[in-house]
Amino acid sequence: MMNNLKLKKIKLYRLIFGFMIISASLSCGKSSTPTPEVPVNPPTTVSTFSNPLMNGADPSVFQKDGVYYYLQTNGSSINLWTTTAMSKLSSSIPKTVYAPPAGGQNSRNVWAPELFYLDGKWYIYYTAGNGADISQRTWVLENSSADPTTGTWVDKGKIFSTSADFWAIDGTVFESGGSRYFLWCGRPDLTNVNLTQNIYISKMTNPYTLEGVATKLTEPEFSWEKNGFGVNEGPEVLVSSDNKASLIYSASFCGTDDYALGMMNLKVGGNPLVKADWTKSTQPVFTKQPQSNAFGPGHNSFFKSPDGTENWIIYHANSATNQGCADQRNIRMQKFTFNADGSPNFGQPVATGLQIAKPSGEK
Repeated sequence: MMNNLKLKKIKLYRLIFGFMIISASLSCGKSSTPTPEVPVNPPTTVSTFSNPLMNGADPSVFQKDGVYYYLQTNGSSINLWTTTAMSKLSSSIPKTVYAPPAGGQNSRNVWAPELFYLDGKWYIYYTAGNGADISQRTWVLENSSADPTTGTWVDKGKIFSTSADFWAIDGTVFESGGSRYFLWCGRPDLTNVNLTQNIYISKMTNPYTLEGVATKLTEPEFSWEKNGFGVNEGPEVLVSSDNKASLIYSASFCGTDDYALGMMNLKVGGNPLVKADWTKSTQPVFTKQPQSNAFGPGHNSFFKSPDGTENWIIYHANSATNQGCADQRNIRMQKFTFNADGSPNFGQPVATGLQIAKPSGEK
């Protein structure tokens, strides 16, 4: 009997001890001191980007109230991108703001649109024709909305000079001395046999009307302007901080690797309509760099960094040789400076894939 009693006590002690262990283990899971969480580091801010930004040709940028409005050649319509950071342009979703009616004189080959804000309204200048190359002309759209991505774009028709009413592309606007001027590329041979392209300028009565006789500012003169055939096109006027104006244009046929940028400088106080008041550089100012995968760099636009401290050029180029004026062209941008005489110094096309510091002030 004693052995059985001792055995029962031993079993009872073991049972009690087991409950104590279980209780202790359960209480350990409810400690009054919570387990510290592993801190999550904020994502690292990317301070660089690389070219190319995206596919496309004939880039144009207009900057207003902290927003960059971007356009490029589409062929059949006009698309508008908006962004506050140009290095992130490819992440912006474009909006089609205008598609010309089928069968019209401006219904085909829609090229090189540029956006401007003039006299309280938005204007888009673009090139288009009826499908035949000889029919290409420059046209204007107007929008009175505060936001160019909204409202209605009204077709204001063809913008032209009666003294130079022939093949015309690449229209842009330049303001100087309180007056407004329209610049474009024209091909004067009405038969379209001689393909030579020149740059013309005319004073503007209003944003869609030209006045007076057009001036031929420049024609292909040097060998570097005549690769393929003689071309001066894509005029863009750049004004330095000390108010010196430079006309940057594209030279040679875009189907060659030697498409490049040329430059003309307007003398201080000069009349933009007087050719003699412009000085033309005898050498190109931006050319191909095969080692950087930059062939045929040209047709550019300009903008400033968000904080206004930097100047940037945006342009198209091909990444390999013999790619011509096709869909393989891509969009690139890089910072540039000014020389002591107020003319721009673009340096050389930056290599594709190279990490470049983003425009100052980008978020």
